[in-house]
Amino acid sequence: MRLSLACLAKPILHGYFRSSCSWRVRIAFVLKGVEYDQLPVNLIKDGGQQLTEEYKALNPMQQVPTVEIDGITLSQSLAVIQYIDETRPGPRLLPADPKARAQVRMISDLIASGIQPLQNLYVIQKIGAEKMQWSQHFIDRGFQALEPILKQTAGKYCVGDEISMADICLVPQVYNAERFKVDVGKYPTIKQLNEALLEIEAFQVSHPSRQPDTPDDLRA
Repeated sequence: MRLSLACLAKPILHGYFRSSCSWRVRIAFVLKGVEYDQLPVNLIKDGGQQLTEEYKALNPMQQVPTVEIDGITLSQSLAVIQYIDETRPGPRLLPADPKARAQVRMISDLIASGIQPLQNLYVIQKIGAEKMQWSQHFIDRGFQALEPILKQTAGKYCVGDEISMADICLVPQVYNAERFKVDVGKYPTIKQLNEALLEIEAFQVSHPSRQPDTPDDLRA
């Protein structure tokens, strides 16, 4: 009975408006038509609300996002996205075809493991004054690998003509690249895919400029 009641409750997303990992989960919820509640975790205020003992009990890595869903607590955005995909109706976020699914996972992992962690807040705080150059270097390095892969896999979107987890990862990473003044124009496939995806409502309503915790000066 408790599990049944938990499954009826709205998922709760603990996230931060500008966290690319939180944005991935927001996109997935919207694409799947899942209503959810947000509890913002300000990564800057009070030295970082993710570092409190209360939040550490929820997520021992003290990162965002954390999602409470169906009576369980999940962290790591790709795990959350795949759980949502496997338990909710709506468009598939991972293709049925094994080859296409492997390509989606490859692109998602390249971004989520090979690019994004090297310019997340915790890392660049440790880098200090060189954080802009550091971030540009590793985003460029990742995009130099991603661009030829997407040339092979892309149709309308990252893998073929259906939106997938790869697209969910791409758009927040391009947003980060632009924040760090990376010339995305050097990567025409990435640029074109990002522009096409930003025309889609799920990517617009989940955008960092439109969240409950978005500062007024960053609102669209």
